[in-house]
Amino acid sequence: MKIALLGYGKMGKVIEKIALSRGHEVTLKIDKDSISYDITTVDVAINFSTPDSAVENIRLALENKIPVISGTTGWLSEMESIKKVCDAHNGAFIYASNFSLGVNIFFELNKHLAKMMKNLTDYQVDLEETHHTQKEDAPSGTAITLAEGVLEHSAHDSWELAPLNDPSKLAITAKRIDAVPGTHTVNYNSEVDSISLTHTAHNRQGFGLGAVVAAEWIIGKTGVFTMNDVLNIG
Repeated sequence: MKIALLGYGKMGKVIEKIALSRGHEVTLKIDKDSISYDITTVDVAINFSTPDSAVENIRLALENKIPVISGTTGWLSEMESIKKVCDAHNGAFIYASNFSLGVNIFFELNKHLAKMMKNLTDYQVDLEETHHTQKEDAPSGTAITLAEGVLEHSAHDSWELAPLNDPSKLAITAKRIDAVPGTHTVNYNSEVDSISLTHTAHNRQGFGLGAVVAAEWIIGKTGVFTMNDVLNIG
């Protein structure tokens, strides 16, 4: 499989190493200084570019019928337009706020716990995420996905970065600390006890492996998919 890496930062380099170890070729590497490139030479594109370049990278690939795996966050206001491009060109597209196989299991556990806690009104729920200081967006896309899972079964109408101005919102605390790949916690606190669900990434390898597994899975398919489709969960 010939892979284009759209974004060749830390994640791009991790993905390259994993892809090569699984017998694939990385034949195109696009970084922030790349002006033009021929996307038609590859079988699949994996996008971890910056939020300001992600939309055009994804659009170009889909218009040329190249399947796209995208893990860039911070551009989701354009998601519906990208889905339309994918449909118009019979393309294939997967977006995930986090490609880690463990995190995607965590997402499903979070939804299940939120459903169980829905009617236990003595518990107050909040989220916390911690990442390295180079991460540009806050809260993380992973934290937003977790919040959406909670909101499905909650009296809160939306999320907000802590500290809260509106108690009807679900609070997300975002911390930035050097050399932290990513830790996410969902807390349920009452006067008598606390329940916490946590995922801790030890390094970037899990994110990269999930992206490559998704790229392997999407070849030959048409449509807009999620990691639940790849892992056959949920």
